[in-house]
Amino acid sequence: MKTDLTDTTASKINKALVKGRRAIGTPAVGMVLTLVIVTDEENAYDALKAANDASREHPSRTLVVIKRVSRSPRDRTQSRLDAEVRVGADAGTGETVVLRLYGEVADHAQSVVLPLLLPDAPVVVWWPVDAPLDPAGDPLGALAQRRVTDTYSSEQPVSELTARAGTYKPGDTDLSWTRITPWRSMLAAALDQVSVEVKAVEVEGEEYNPSCELLAMWLADRLDVPVRRSLSSGPGLTAVRMETSHGPITLDRADGSLATLSIDGQPDRAVALKRRETAELIAEELRRLDPDDTYASALRFGVHRLNVSNGHADTVEKPKEPEQPEEPVAASLETSPDVEAASDVEGAPEGPSAKGEPADGEAPAQAPAPEAAKPPALKPVPSGLSGKAAK
Repeated sequence: MKTDLTDTTASKINKALVKGRRAIGTPAVGMVLTLVIVTDEENAYDALKAANDASREHPSRTLVVIKRVSRSPRDRTQSRLDAEVRVGADAGTGETVVLRLYGEVADHAQSVVLPLLLPDAPVVVWWPVDAPLDPAGDPLGALAQRRVTDTYSSEQPVSELTARAGTYKPGDTDLSWTRITPWRSMLAAALDQVSVEVKAVEVEGEEYNPSCELLAMWLADRLDVPVRRSLSSGPGLTAVRMETSHGPITLDRADGSLATLSIDGQPDRAVALKRRETAELIAEELRRLDPDDTYASALRFGVHRLNVSNGHADTVEKPKEPEQPEEPVAASLETSPDVEAASDVEGAPEGPSAKGEPADGEAPAQAPAPEAAKPPALKPVPSGLSGKAAK
């Protein structure tokens, strides 16, 4: 049953929900939570379909918030709320309300959603696309106990993982993390079968896939070993290779559906490891509403700490800096008395004198006293001067 309401209010929407339940013969409310989906018109259909499929496992009241952009400046000043109420077979096993916000009311979506929340029931907010960098600080996110984002849909997925780590609050989660649950379970089961010491790990997957980085960070955080991230043509995650004290352990999935688990000394085994639909991912996230501490620990490990020798940030090799011009070099030498001045002068010839070593028959130079005045800034030396003249 569908009911369309134009230029309506939250009170009228609640009355339409009660009327719809009575019309289909189910006046009692049997929902266990409120799922708020914040999306745009383009992605609303897919998100709502996934939520309806997940409602078979978790009956819920689904509120779809769509912020519409008015075409003309005059329309932007006029606030309006349109709603589409669905109950019965059109809403899965729960209730669905599609809210379209126009004008200034779009900036106050929380005031529209708050009266429609189920009383004494948990609230979950899901952003399929365009999620805020701080979900807990968002007005709608502040209403929820659980906030679900999807980093894979962003323009720069890997960079956004770093931003998520800085703004993480208990209750935040990401569908990119949910996608690797079967991988984490299979790898943990493989290590439980044999008593070995893991020395290094390689995670292989397609580029710009945050699930690969999250799996690599989880392994590095839990095993405290160096983890290398390598690229492949996909789809998604393709392989995890662990170097252990008793031979390699490999979980390889080349086709996106069937994987092969190889443990040294044991026959290879085929493992069902298919890529799951969004409805399955949402249903898994709705099974637990408490903070995911494992996700928080893996996220805070940091993408920049991958591909290093021992998994710690202080061992990251710094990129080589470009060559500085002559004057900044001289200035840096003034602040570093331990560096010999003659070694950085451009144009000085090769030889003992150019490297600061005493020439034949010349006494070695005395080291300056610590309280001595700083030497003056060096001037560019013509290429024809010898090392002695440079001094």
